[in-house]
Amino acid sequence: MKKKTPNAQRRTPSIEFQTWRVSELPDGEYEGNGRPRYDLEDRLLKFAADIVELTESLPNTRAGNHIAGQLLRCGTSSLSNHGEVEAAESRRDFVHKLRICLKELRETERWLRLLSRAKNIGTPANFTSCLNEVEQLIRIFVASIRTAERNAK
Repeated sequence: MKKKTPNAQRRTPSIEFQTWRVSELPDGEYEGNGRPRYDLEDRLLKFAADIVELTESLPNTRAGNHIAGQLLRCGTSSLSNHGEVEAAESRRDFVHKLRICLKELRETERWLRLLSRAKNIGTPANFTSCLNEVEQLIRIFVASIRTAERNAK
């Protein structure tokens, strides 16, 4: 009889799919077989990086520092909160954590709208792309919450 080994000592199979293959490039991007790859985590990561870039371009004034700090916190938190969504322990927990991501994205949108109205701060270079992306991410999370709630019933 063969001696059983704990999971840590067992080999895991390397599965290679023949229809598609994705490999990571040195710059952190992904290369595939031409099919567009959609990954919400990658999108949130790019958005968080864009928010960091935007906040770094704000002027070093009291108002600029305040808006930059708030925007940096809420604009990057959706990335880490999405990691919590992936580790949800139940459907109810999943929906709750999705709502936290949505809340942070809505707060980010409000700070961006304030930034657009503040005349003495100016408009950062990637402001428009950040505003468009946060609006799209909000729509994605609203749809995800609705779907998760509908599937829970």
